[in-house]
Amino acid sequence: MRKKLSSICDKHIFGKRKHMKDLFSLPESSFPAHFIWGSATAGHQIEGDNIHSQWWAWEQAGRFAERSGKACNSYALYKEDISLLQELGHQAYRFSIEWSRIEPAENQFDTEALAHYVDLARRVKEAGMKTFVTLHHFSHPQWFEEQGAFHTLDNLPFFERYVRYVVPALAPYTDFWIIINEFNLGNAPERLLEKANFIRYHARGYHLVKEYSTAPVSSAHAFPYYMPSRPTSDFDVTLTRYRDWIDHEFFFHAIRTGEIVMPFQDVVFDADVKGTCDYWAINYYTRHMIDARRASGEGTRYRHTQLKLIPMDFYLEEFFPEGIILNLERLIDKPVYITENGVASNDDAWRLVYLALHMTALKEAIDRGVDVRGYLYWSFLDNYEWGSFLPRFGLVDVDFTTFTRSPRPSAYFYRDVIEHNGFTPEMLRHYLPWLAEL
Repeated sequence: MRKKLSSICDKHIFGKRKHMKDLFSLPESSFPAHFIWGSATAGHQIEGDNIHSQWWAWEQAGRFAERSGKACNSYALYKEDISLLQELGHQAYRFSIEWSRIEPAENQFDTEALAHYVDLARRVKEAGMKTFVTLHHFSHPQWFEEQGAFHTLDNLPFFERYVRYVVPALAPYTDFWIIINEFNLGNAPERLLEKANFIRYHARGYHLVKEYSTAPVSSAHAFPYYMPSRPTSDFDVTLTRYRDWIDHEFFFHAIRTGEIVMPFQDVVFDADVKGTCDYWAINYYTRHMIDARRASGEGTRYRHTQLKLIPMDFYLEEFFPEGIILNLERLIDKPVYITENGVASNDDAWRLVYLALHMTALKEAIDRGVDVRGYLYWSFLDNYEWGSFLPRFGLVDVDFTTFTRSPRPSAYFYRDVIEHNGFTPEMLRHYLPWLAEL
């Protein structure tokens, strides 16, 4: 009986491919002319020795399991990284400026640090790539943190001084500006106040950049798709709508109207906020489940959809490419650039699968009327993932002892995608030959 069953499996499961529903059944996807392909990084995560930042101070205080240390040592190896980006065919590179290097002590500016970032931007441009320059990507000077950071609008002059110092020097080499990265998440009461402040910091940064640059400006928005754990539960549905308001819609509404509408706060109208995104900069990874029966409001994804891709609990155990379509259809009023999208996996084959699925979804969003003009994979390099080196996002493997860079197969698949401005099932077969043989 067992032998007979095995024979049936061989015949009907591992038989001719044309009878299987598989990855190679994905449609061929061609993207609009002049579509921009590239990848993204953040300073603290790759540069190393960012010793004057608040994040470094938190690491030394034992707040995280691992410290960033040298990270990828990219502050020293940035020229090698640019050469590798060029070799891999990238058309754009997103990187961040570390304010804590620029102004390590209050009102004390490091001219060598500024020259470093100018040289980085200039070399990226000379290598034929567009630059997406982020002015604040989670980390900032410890002295600014001690002053209260973004918790108070009283610190706005500090941020203005920093922006005025770096933007004129970088403007000749910057194609796209991102003022602040992902300030929109979090539901604690003090966080709601801080997010309302962040909008004002973003808007002030926008107007300052416009004094020196004609390049388009935005801030990168973390855009998880929120879904009720129990779609038939009014409680879960209501809490999901609330989370969407305080994490997503408050920002889009403020940019569109100038109205800052947050719970437990009087509405604020600020004319300087309205219109302060020239494009939507979207970071998308997956969905998040909302559960009103938990104090945190955080739900658990369906067990049958979860894949253990790294040896730790992480938020990317599930692929949900549909979310990129559902989210982007809300953003038909401006051009859209995907400024982050990627997966942490120790098996690069899953990175290929993730890329193929999300690029297919992105193409579908375009076909449905969203003006998507570019895609930046997160991340170009394996990096320090804000407390751990275990999550491996990189198209390029990094040995954190020797700092050797080794492109993965996904990096070459992505190079082919860039060259052809899209992908075909034949490309996937080339990089997943063992799957093609099933």
